[in-house]
Amino acid sequence: MLKEVCVENFEGISTLIAKGAGRIELCDNLSAGGTTVSHGVAAKAIEYCHSKNIKVMSMVRPRGGDFVYTNEEIEIMKLDLLHLKQLGTDGVVFGCLNHTGWIEEEAMAALLELAEGVEVTFHMAFDQIRPENQLDAIDWLVKQGVHRILTHGGPLDSEIENHLSRLQEYIDYAAGRIIILPGGGITNNNLHAISSVLNISEVHGTRIVG
Repeated sequence: MLKEVCVENFEGISTLIAKGAGRIELCDNLSAGGTTVSHGVAAKAIEYCHSKNIKVMSMVRPRGGDFVYTNEEIEIMKLDLLHLKQLGTDGVVFGCLNHTGWIEEEAMAALLELAEGVEVTFHMAFDQIRPENQLDAIDWLVKQGVHRILTHGGPLDSEIENHLSRLQEYIDYAAGRIIILPGGGITNNNLHAISSVLNISEVHGTRIVG
């Protein structure tokens, strides 16, 4: 079981890796759901993690709030993505939606083109897609070559244990074409119970290592 630990600064990364973090998701402002980190944090975190053979996924998100971005914000994301690639990130984490509750396909296509050569996670913007469209969204993301989807399986203000059946539905539908990465409320205390129900190989959280 690969444990991806979400961190918002350099402090503590060494301890988390020592405790079993198998991958680091690097983002700032966790209270706002995560935004792009500074140059300094990214540079030092990537350098340190690579010295320990640990991969880094870097958030590309210009602000908190919703996932419907202006043209200017998309341009910011493009610049940040290229910058993070230059620093050596192993992957990037982003997601763009439109006002109808669907993927903003044009923006995503542009960002995915720039992300060529690194892994891509479509983050919890997925949970804001209209539920009746989420399986179609999995198909779209598979077709675009996205590597994984980070999802809570339902509203983030409810416990992930309430959404295990929906998460398993995603996993079954994905059928190995894309990784479904459960997150949001998974801790070292409930990880075993959740992983015993779901057919998963990766989990995500801020407290999933003891």
